[in-house]
Amino acid sequence: QVQLVESGGGLVQAGGSLRLSCAASGRTFSGFVMGWFRQAPGKERDFVATIRWSGEWTVYADNVKGRFTISRDTAKNMVYLQMNSLKPEDTAVYYCAAKVSVFAGEYDYWGQGTQVTVSS
Repeated sequence: QVQLVESGGGLVQAGGSLRLSCAASGRTFSGFVMGWFRQAPGKERDFVATIRWSGEWTVYADNVKGRFTISRDTAKNMVYLQMNSLKPEDTAVYYCAAKVSVFAGEYDYWGQGTQVTVSS
């Protein structure tokens, strides 16, 4: 079964940086779309960024564009989210997710999440 395990969360001051990692295992991810989502206290789960496993394209939410970078290492089955210029409003639990293709309407697999807290 597909397993996604996030790491790299923590406490950081505003303006600082963190890199989140997602270790993917269980099958080949050829054709998959990988994504990062986040959920802040009292808020709905929001889209952050996504990348095709091939690296052909990436998509970012407007409020993270220019600050966050999603990437992947196919040889290591890893997905990363580099977060720079962090703001207190970035505080959330961050989740790694995967779906089998760009045609899938829903993400099929989810990690357990990692907490990111940005202090002002």
